[in-house]
Amino acid sequence: MLPEAFLERMRQMLGAEYEAFLASYNREKYQALRLNGLKYNIEGKCAGELFRGVDNQRASEMGGVKQQTSFSTCFAQLTPVPWAENGYYYDAESQPGKHPYHEAGVYYIQEPSAMAPAELLQVKPGERVLDLCAAPGGKSTQLAAKLQGEGFLLCNEIHPARAKILSENVERMGIRNACVTNETPSHLAEVFPGFFDKVLVDAPCSGEGMFRKNEAACEEWSPENVELCADRQDEILDCAAGMLHPGGWLVYSTCTFAPAENEGSISRFLSRHPEFHLLKIEKAVFGQADCDGKGSFVEDAADGLENTLRLWPHHIKGEGHFAALFSKEGELPEGYRAASVNGIIKSLTEKELGEYADFVRETLNPEGDFLTRVGFGGKTPGGSYLKFGDNLYLTPEGMPSLKGLKVLRPGLHLGEMKKGRFEPSHALALTLAPGEVKHIWNLEASDPRVLAYLNGQTFPAEGEKGWYLICVDGFSMGWGKLAGGMMKNHYPKGLRVNL
Repeated sequence: MLPEAFLERMRQMLGAEYEAFLASYNREKYQALRLNGLKYNIEGKCAGELFRGVDNQRASEMGGVKQQTSFSTCFAQLTPVPWAENGYYYDAESQPGKHPYHEAGVYYIQEPSAMAPAELLQVKPGERVLDLCAAPGGKSTQLAAKLQGEGFLLCNEIHPARAKILSENVERMGIRNACVTNETPSHLAEVFPGFFDKVLVDAPCSGEGMFRKNEAACEEWSPENVELCADRQDEILDCAAGMLHPGGWLVYSTCTFAPAENEGSISRFLSRHPEFHLLKIEKAVFGQADCDGKGSFVEDAADGLENTLRLWPHHIKGEGHFAALFSKEGELPEGYRAASVNGIIKSLTEKELGEYADFVRETLNPEGDFLTRVGFGGKTPGGSYLKFGDNLYLTPEGMPSLKGLKVLRPGLHLGEMKKGRFEPSHALALTLAPGEVKHIWNLEASDPRVLAYLNGQTFPAEGEKGWYLICVDGFSMGWGKLAGGMMKNHYPKGLRVNL
């Protein structure tokens, strides 16, 4: 039951298209996933390649089990989401959330329209990027895939419970160069003035675009809540503006139809920040070539609203969304180097890493990309080592100091320094490719031992004792430790599932 006040407003906004819009609520919702461009298999192919027909039926012999790295045999009905790299619609019969690939971070299940804002930001490797309202993590993980492990990604969420979910998804998708914070936008703005190249503000909103998908959003809706959201968005956008350096890009997005939260928020922002202007969004790929932004939806409309993007559910295979792309005027001076007010993190020395150094020598491949990137053993540095209690983290290169911030994940969690030994983390396992470790144990997705492993069980195995990267169809999913003919299970107790 859609609220009458909402329907009346949509009737006024859409005119002759109103009936088509209303009919879209009777369609089945579209379901999609995004293949992880950071996840590499035994053959060095990232998950994003597996449905493009690139050596899709090749087989490998690893761990004594014949493998077939074929994504299409698991999801036969994938069709591309036209506006999202590695985005695919899946058929109603598929249950990707119950497949081992999900636990291994091979893909992220994401509403197709929600894939649009991160694409608009056009992130490139090496940039400093902020996702200001990041939970549950779909857009953050999408931005991370664009960075390809280079640069710095700050993922922030103000609500503690949602920030924890965000951190878990950053881990599951094997992201090496992200920091997760649980902060207010205003506090971040104090610490990071003019720091970022790109900022995404997927703002908290009244959720009108999700009414078909989320009944709770419909039940909680009211005109008063729309206004409350609009006021909150003004504050968030002002904070975001201060954290972007001259010449940087900002994407603002919502999943609502309310003009007060879309064109209204944009117009108010531009009136307060004349140093920003709207960039043109190419709308043809979204099926919206003839759908200009509407200044007539709001009073005191800003110039350039025709460049904003509305995703209408009766025009596309997805829910309702709104997005705007801004550029901040000015250029960076030559030699400019962004820095937070707290400076840069100082790295531990290799001598201070203790038992971790022994683990590296015994377990990781000295010729693998991981050690080349992180600067261990005299190789090119690409990050700093940081200890939180007994936990060791690898922070992104040029990582700003986190002093005074509520931090859930300061970078890649490498593991825990225990008495006389180092125990690697689940996060490290998920970020590693098979070629980056000395020992792997690879299982077909159909092998019963995969589900047994995810449920915390051990299994018989023969080979050189030590740490093994346990893989499913060539993709890492956790650690095992081989000794005495048994593979001891190190899959985290809190994540164990019975798929």
